[in-house]
Amino acid sequence: MNALDLRVFANDWIDAFNAHDVERIMSHYSDEVELISPLYLQFTQGQTDELRGIAALRRYFETALSRYPELRFTLLEVAEGSRGLCIRYHTNLGDRVAMECIELDGAGRATRILCHYVA
Repeated sequence: MNALDLRVFANDWIDAFNAHDVERIMSHYSDEVELISPLYLQFTQGQTDELRGIAALRRYFETALSRYPELRFTLLEVAEGSRGLCIRYHTNLGDRVAMECIELDGAGRATRILCHYVA
């Protein structure tokens, strides 16, 4: 993907979350997705920060969106990488900045996501 395609991906990803549209959100992810996130660690009561597979990711997002109906993201910047992108955004949840580094497959879907949050 070129820089313009990555910007389109990031904008659509943000818009999908802001719409709380689970189907649209899930369209950005590969079936073999892996997500590592300190927020997921909270969802699992400290058991793990990692989830694997599209079904587990769907359950996580559905739970999060129902738990936080006011969730809203604002795109700040997009960084291009050799295998994907990093999306830096503001989240109203905790009023903080987040960065998600996303590795993409050949179809342009996320296969590995590393989530980071500014303290």
